[in-house]
Amino acid sequence: MAATSTKKTVTKAASRKVKDRWKAKEWYKVYAPRMFNQVQLGETPSADPSSLIGRITEATVHDLTGDFSKMHVKLKFKITEVNGFDAHTVFIGQDLTSDYIRRLTRRKRTKTDHVIDIRTKDGYLIRVKPMSITEKRIQASQETAVRTLMTKELQTSGAEMTISDIIRSVISGEMAKRLSNVSKVVVPIKRIEIRKTEVLEMGSAPQDQPVFATPEPEPVAEPEAAVETAKAAPEEAPEAPAEEEIAPAERTDE
Repeated sequence: MAATSTKKTVTKAASRKVKDRWKAKEWYKVYAPRMFNQVQLGETPSADPSSLIGRITEATVHDLTGDFSKMHVKLKFKITEVNGFDAHTVFIGQDLTSDYIRRLTRRKRTKTDHVIDIRTKDGYLIRVKPMSITEKRIQASQETAVRTLMTKELQTSGAEMTISDIIRSVISGEMAKRLSNVSKVVVPIKRIEIRKTEVLEMGSAPQDQPVFATPEPEPVAEPEAAVETAKAAPEEAPEAPAEEEIAPAERTDE
Protein backbone atom coordinates (compact mmCIF):
# COMPACT_ATOMS: atom_id res chain seq x y z
CA MET A 1 0.00 0.00 0.00
CA ALA A 2 2.83 2.36 0.86
CA ALA A 3 4.52 1.74 -2.50
CA THR A 4 1.28 2.39 -4.38
CA SER A 5 0.66 5.69 -2.60
CA THR A 6 4.23 6.76 -3.31
CA LYS A 7 3.79 6.10 -7.06
CA LYS A 8 0.56 8.11 -7.12
CA THR A 9 2.27 11.02 -5.38
CA VAL A 10 5.13 11.00 -7.92
CA THR A 11 2.68 10.87 -10.85
CA LYS A 12 0.68 13.81 -9.51
CA ALA A 13 3.83 15.85 -8.95
CA ALA A 14 5.01 15.13 -12.50
CA SER A 15 1.66 16.17 -13.95
CA ARG A 16 1.78 19.42 -11.98
CA LYS A 17 5.21 20.20 -13.43
CA VAL A 18 3.98 19.64 -17.00
CA LYS A 19 1.00 21.93 -16.43
CA ASP A 20 3.21 24.59 -14.89
CA ARG A 21 5.62 24.54 -17.85
CA TRP A 22 2.74 24.93 -20.29
CA LYS A 23 1.25 27.84 -18.36
CA ALA A 24 4.61 29.61 -18.48
CA LYS A 25 4.49 29.72 -22.29
CA GLU A 26 3.29 32.75 -24.24
CA TRP A 27 1.79 32.92 -27.71
CA TYR A 28 3.77 34.77 -30.38
CA LYS A 29 2.45 35.95 -33.75
CA VAL A 30 4.56 34.91 -36.74
CA TYR A 31 4.78 37.32 -39.69
CA ALA A 32 6.09 36.90 -43.24
CA PRO A 33 8.90 39.19 -44.45
CA ARG A 34 8.19 42.51 -46.14
CA MET A 35 8.49 40.96 -49.58
CA PHE A 36 5.23 39.13 -48.75
CA ASN A 37 3.58 42.24 -47.23
CA GLN A 38 4.22 40.98 -43.66
CA VAL A 39 1.13 38.77 -43.69
CA GLN A 40 0.50 36.93 -40.40
CA LEU A 41 1.42 33.27 -40.88
CA GLY A 42 0.07 32.00 -37.56
CA GLU A 43 0.94 31.77 -33.88
CA THR A 44 3.39 29.64 -31.92
CA PRO A 45 3.86 29.12 -28.15
CA SER A 46 7.18 29.48 -26.34
CA ALA A 47 8.40 30.04 -22.80
CA ASP A 48 11.54 31.85 -23.98
CA PRO A 49 11.63 34.22 -27.00
CA SER A 50 15.17 33.12 -27.84
CA SER A 51 13.94 29.55 -28.46
CA LEU A 52 11.82 30.84 -31.37
CA ILE A 53 14.91 31.73 -33.40
CA GLY A 54 15.40 29.11 -36.11
CA ARG A 55 11.85 27.73 -36.12
CA ILE A 56 10.49 27.01 -39.60
CA THR A 57 6.90 27.51 -40.73
CA GLU A 58 5.13 26.87 -44.03
CA ALA A 59 2.31 28.58 -45.89
CA THR A 60 0.82 28.21 -49.35
CA VAL A 61 0.52 31.04 -51.84
CA HIS A 62 -3.24 30.68 -51.42
CA ASP A 63 -2.88 31.48 -47.71
CA LEU A 64 -1.03 34.70 -48.54
CA THR A 65 -2.98 35.95 -51.57
CA GLY A 66 -6.26 34.00 -51.66
CA ASP A 67 -5.46 32.63 -55.15
CA PHE A 68 -6.93 29.09 -55.32
CA SER A 69 -4.89 28.23 -58.41
CA LYS A 70 -1.69 28.38 -56.30
CA MET A 71 -2.75 26.03 -53.50
CA HIS A 72 -0.03 23.55 -54.54
CA VAL A 73 2.84 26.05 -54.06
CA LYS A 74 4.29 26.01 -50.54
CA LEU A 75 6.60 28.69 -49.14
CA LYS A 76 8.99 28.16 -46.22
CA PHE A 77 9.99 30.82 -43.70
CA LYS A 78 12.44 30.84 -40.79
CA ILE A 79 12.12 33.00 -37.68
CA THR A 80 15.16 35.27 -37.28
CA GLU A 81 13.97 38.07 -35.00
CA VAL A 82 11.50 38.52 -32.12
CA ASN A 83 10.17 41.93 -31.05
CA GLY A 84 7.82 41.73 -28.10
CA PHE A 85 5.23 39.12 -29.04
CA ASP A 86 5.88 39.48 -32.80
CA ALA A 87 8.19 37.00 -34.55
CA HIS A 88 9.61 38.05 -37.93
CA THR A 89 10.82 35.62 -40.60
CA VAL A 90 12.87 35.38 -43.78
CA PHE A 91 12.14 33.35 -46.92
CA ILE A 92 14.23 30.17 -47.16
CA GLY A 93 12.57 28.09 -49.88
CA GLN A 94 9.64 26.98 -52.01
CA ASP A 95 8.21 23.55 -52.75
CA LEU A 96 5.33 21.82 -54.54
CA THR A 97 2.91 19.46 -52.84
CA SER A 98 3.55 15.75 -53.45
CA ASP A 99 0.04 15.05 -54.76
CA TYR A 100 0.43 17.78 -57.41
CA ILE A 101 3.71 16.23 -58.63
CA ARG A 102 2.10 12.77 -58.80
CA ARG A 103 -0.70 14.10 -60.99
CA LEU A 104 1.82 15.39 -63.52
CA THR A 105 3.65 12.06 -63.88
CA ARG A 106 2.26 9.65 -66.50
CA ARG A 107 3.39 6.47 -68.19
CA LYS A 108 5.43 6.48 -71.42
CA ARG A 109 6.88 9.87 -70.60
CA THR A 110 10.29 10.97 -69.34
CA LYS A 111 10.47 12.97 -66.13
CA THR A 112 13.83 14.70 -65.70
CA ASP A 113 14.96 16.48 -62.53
CA HIS A 114 17.48 19.30 -62.70
CA VAL A 115 19.57 21.00 -59.99
CA ILE A 116 20.88 24.50 -60.78
CA ASP A 117 22.60 26.96 -58.41
CA ILE A 118 22.04 30.67 -59.07
CA ARG A 119 23.84 33.69 -57.62
CA THR A 120 21.39 36.62 -57.66
CA LYS A 121 22.15 40.29 -58.20
CA ASP A 122 21.67 41.04 -54.48
CA GLY A 123 24.06 38.28 -53.35
CA TYR A 124 21.71 35.37 -52.57
CA LEU A 125 22.75 31.84 -53.54
CA ILE A 126 19.61 29.93 -54.57
CA ARG A 127 19.35 26.29 -55.61
CA VAL A 128 16.60 25.83 -58.18
CA LYS A 129 15.26 22.35 -59.00
CA PRO A 130 13.17 22.36 -62.20
CA MET A 131 11.26 19.30 -63.34
CA SER A 132 10.64 18.64 -67.06
CA ILE A 133 8.14 16.17 -68.53
CA THR A 134 8.27 15.22 -72.22
CA GLU A 135 5.53 13.97 -74.54
CA LYS A 136 7.30 10.62 -75.00
CA ARG A 137 10.40 8.84 -73.82
CA ILE A 138 13.69 10.48 -74.76
CA GLN A 139 17.32 9.38 -74.77
CA ALA A 140 19.90 10.12 -72.09
CA SER A 141 21.86 12.37 -74.47
CA GLN A 142 18.76 14.53 -74.97
CA GLU A 143 18.29 14.83 -71.21
CA THR A 144 21.91 15.98 -70.88
CA ALA A 145 21.40 18.58 -73.62
CA VAL A 146 18.24 19.90 -71.92
CA ARG A 147 20.08 20.17 -68.58
CA THR A 148 22.90 22.12 -70.20
CA LEU A 149 20.54 24.62 -71.82
CA MET A 150 18.53 25.10 -68.63
CA THR A 151 21.65 25.66 -66.53
CA LYS A 152 23.01 28.28 -68.92
CA GLU A 153 19.68 30.11 -69.15
CA LEU A 154 19.05 30.25 -65.39
CA GLN A 155 22.56 31.28 -64.42
CA THR A 156 22.58 34.05 -67.04
CA SER A 157 19.13 35.45 -66.24
CA GLY A 158 19.44 34.89 -62.47
CA ALA A 159 22.55 37.06 -62.26
CA GLU A 160 20.42 40.03 -63.39
CA MET A 161 17.54 39.38 -60.97
CA THR A 162 17.00 39.88 -57.26
CA ILE A 163 15.62 37.20 -54.97
CA SER A 164 12.23 38.88 -55.12
CA ASP A 165 12.26 38.77 -58.94
CA ILE A 166 13.15 35.07 -58.91
CA ILE A 167 10.38 34.15 -56.47
CA ARG A 168 7.89 36.17 -58.48
CA SER A 169 8.90 34.40 -61.72
CA VAL A 170 8.69 30.99 -60.02
CA ILE A 171 5.21 31.57 -58.58
CA SER A 172 3.79 33.19 -61.71
CA GLY A 173 5.19 30.46 -64.00
CA GLU A 174 7.34 32.88 -66.01
CA MET A 175 10.56 30.98 -65.21
CA ALA A 176 9.06 27.65 -66.30
CA LYS A 177 7.85 29.22 -69.55
CA ARG A 178 11.32 30.62 -70.26
CA LEU A 179 12.93 27.22 -69.68
CA SER A 180 10.37 25.54 -71.92
CA ASN A 181 11.16 27.91 -74.80
CA VAL A 182 14.88 27.18 -74.43
CA SER A 183 14.50 23.39 -74.18
CA LYS A 184 12.13 22.88 -77.11
CA VAL A 185 15.11 23.29 -79.45
CA VAL A 186 16.29 19.82 -78.37
CA VAL A 187 13.03 18.01 -77.71
CA PRO A 188 9.36 18.99 -77.33
CA ILE A 189 8.58 19.60 -73.65
CA LYS A 190 5.05 18.98 -72.45
CA ARG A 191 5.43 20.68 -69.08
CA ILE A 192 8.08 22.26 -66.86
CA GLU A 193 7.56 23.00 -63.18
CA ILE A 194 9.91 24.53 -60.59
CA ARG A 195 9.68 21.65 -58.15
CA LYS A 196 11.76 23.19 -55.39
CA THR A 197 13.94 26.19 -54.50
CA GLU A 198 16.29 26.60 -51.55
CA VAL A 199 18.17 29.62 -50.23
CA LEU A 200 21.69 28.34 -49.55
CA GLU A 201 23.29 31.69 -48.65
CA MET A 202 21.68 34.93 -47.55
CA GLY A 203 22.55 38.07 -49.48
CA SER A 204 23.43 41.54 -48.36
CA ALA A 205 20.10 43.14 -49.29
CA PRO A 206 17.06 42.68 -46.99
CA GLN A 207 13.98 40.86 -48.24
CA ASP A 208 11.79 43.94 -48.51
CA GLN A 209 11.08 44.18 -52.25
CA PRO A 210 7.42 43.16 -52.69
CA VAL A 211 6.66 39.97 -54.61
CA PHE A 212 2.90 40.46 -54.94
CA ALA A 213 1.52 43.79 -56.06
CA THR A 214 -0.64 45.43 -53.43
CA PRO A 215 -4.19 46.06 -54.70
CA GLU A 216 -5.14 49.65 -55.31
CA PRO A 217 -7.82 51.02 -52.99
CA GLU A 218 -11.28 51.19 -54.51
CA PRO A 219 -12.72 54.68 -55.04
CA VAL A 220 -15.08 55.77 -52.32
CA ALA A 221 -18.65 55.95 -53.64
CA GLU A 222 -20.68 59.02 -52.87
CA PRO A 223 -23.65 58.50 -50.56
CA GLU A 224 -26.87 57.75 -52.42
CA ALA A 225 -28.69 60.55 -50.61
CA ALA A 226 -26.18 63.11 -51.86
CA VAL A 227 -26.47 61.79 -55.42
CA GLU A 228 -30.28 61.88 -55.37
CA THR A 229 -30.23 65.40 -53.94
CA ALA A 230 -27.91 66.53 -56.69
CA LYS A 231 -30.18 64.97 -59.32
CA ALA A 232 -33.34 66.47 -57.82
CA ALA A 233 -31.91 69.98 -57.50
CA PRO A 234 -33.08 72.10 -60.45
CA GLU A 235 -30.51 73.75 -62.57
CA GLU A 236 -30.12 77.45 -62.00
CA ALA A 237 -31.71 79.42 -64.78
CA PRO A 238 -29.46 81.90 -66.53
CA GLU A 239 -29.95 85.48 -65.48
CA ALA A 240 -32.25 87.37 -67.83
CA PRO A 241 -30.83 90.50 -69.41
CA ALA A 242 -31.82 93.68 -67.59
CA GLU A 243 -34.77 95.40 -69.27
CA GLU A 244 -34.52 99.08 -70.11
CA GLU A 245 -36.54 101.28 -67.78
CA ILE A 246 -39.48 102.86 -69.56
CA ALA A 247 -40.71 106.15 -68.22
CA PRO A 248 -44.47 106.11 -67.47
CA ALA A 249 -46.58 108.08 -69.92
CA GLU A 250 -47.87 111.38 -68.65
CA ARG A 251 -51.60 111.41 -67.83
CA THR A 252 -53.68 113.96 -69.69
CA ASP A 253 -57.17 114.90 -68.73
CA GLU A 254 -59.61 115.08 -71.59
